[in-house]
Amino acid sequence: MDNFIFDNATKIYFGKDQIKALPSLLQIFGKNVLLVYGGGSIKRSGLYDSIHSLLHDFNVVECANVEPNPHHTTVQRGADLCKEHDVDVILAVGGGSVIDAAKVMGAGAHYDGHIWDLVMDASKIKEVVPLVTVLTLSGTGSEMNRGSVITNTDLNIKKGTGGQNSLPYASIIDPTYMMTLPAIQTAAGAIDAFSHALENYFKADNDTFMQDAISEAVMKAMIKYAPIALKEPHNYNARANLAWASTLALNGLTGVGKPGPWAVHAIEHELSAYHDVTHGLGLGILIPVWLGFILEEELMPIFVRYGVNVWGIDPKQDDSSIAYQAIDKTIEFFKSLNAPLTLGEVNIDSTHFEAMAKSAVKLGRLTQHLFPLDENDVMMILNQCL
Repeated sequence: MDNFIFDNATKIYFGKDQIKALPSLLQIFGKNVLLVYGGGSIKRSGLYDSIHSLLHDFNVVECANVEPNPHHTTVQRGADLCKEHDVDVILAVGGGSVIDAAKVMGAGAHYDGHIWDLVMDASKIKEVVPLVTVLTLSGTGSEMNRGSVITNTDLNIKKGTGGQNSLPYASIIDPTYMMTLPAIQTAAGAIDAFSHALENYFKADNDTFMQDAISEAVMKAMIKYAPIALKEPHNYNARANLAWASTLALNGLTGVGKPGPWAVHAIEHELSAYHDVTHGLGLGILIPVWLGFILEEELMPIFVRYGVNVWGIDPKQDDSSIAYQAIDKTIEFFKSLNAPLTLGEVNIDSTHFEAMAKSAVKLGRLTQHLFPLDENDVMMILNQCL
């Protein structure tokens, strides 16, 4: 296990009716609030009205219509609103895309240049506007980490960033807010959280028992509770377990002490940059193909642990059989969520594969992965996903 510093001070208010804590959380920073949200779902659910009722003593400015893959122009709009209205605190209400956008808006409020500078060079993120979040879609874990992923629609680049001060001050996670989600969003969120644990699981084999055990628990939680949530959308326990496991998947616990970049996310970011596909669905298409591509003898111990500990495959079988069964079970799981399994199902062809592969290797540092990938490798993976 490599040396690490674990620092995560986000306060989590988990459970029913925790929204009542919102005024006391925001007033710590001041009365001028930027409310950031996506489409109309929070209005249809009544959450929008509840928040405005709670914040009757605050000056609320709105930044609505944040995209599922947040655009740099939207983030710039939010940063400009922060400056114009002297915003004291940002309230992000939504899923990971809304929270990601809000983090960079808060950094842009204290930056004189263009917002994209902060994405391309995270070291430029210094002071930020404090952030409080209300989660309505579990999956990304953005409610308890420093990261953001922003898309530049002019350059067809989707890239992650994040500063030391980008961590949310507090996040409210009420599983009841997720009960009215469309089934495909529940599926995409579950695959996203599953992928976070999986990518950290396959980053290095350097005796990180605790990190890997947490990753296994996250993946098993998705396997157990995602089908229940799809069948019984108002099942509180299913929603609660999905939400908490998703938060733990990417709050730092599963990745500390395990060096190296992620491969699948880097490739999926290219799919989203060019085609605006839902992130979790893109990951679900790529993961089984990537697992098959990297299945070699040196990684067999990880595959065997994955098969035995996550999928319950009989350990008495030979290693190769366990590994292939684990990949098959991964595919079966995604299929059970009614998620697409090929790029053709989400209307993506090979037109931009060469540019995607080049960008993924460069921005994702894929040559430094535990199983290094070059541009030809990424091209092969993408073509196998068609």
